[in-house]
Amino acid sequence: MSAADTIKQTVTENDVVLFMKGTKMMPQCGFSSRVAGVLNYMGVEFADVNVLADDEIRQGIKDYSDWPTIPQLYVKGEFIGGCDIVTEMTLSGELDQLFESKGVSFDKDAAEKIREANS
Repeated sequence: MSAADTIKQTVTENDVVLFMKGTKMMPQCGFSSRVAGVLNYMGVEFADVNVLADDEIRQGIKDYSDWPTIPQLYVKGEFIGGCDIVTEMTLSGELDQLFESKGVSFDKDAAEKIREANS
């Protein structure tokens, strides 16, 4: 199976996927850590794909999304963005709206606490 096939299968079989450097329990870069931290804090169930473990996936995900950086968040097969976009969406409440519209469960109180802490 090609990297593109593996990526497509991963994003279609999982509601939420984070392509990141490291794992959700042990991120290997600050940007990956921030996005994984937001998702973990909000209680979102997500698959993590460590791009450092596979060079083909690391390059393949950039080609797949036409986005040059890692991490990359996918919800229900849709590319959402990287660290800056996820951070902005979290603080504006757009991420809550996205999760609600896609039927992804998350802790609304935790999301509100993130916004309060950053206001």
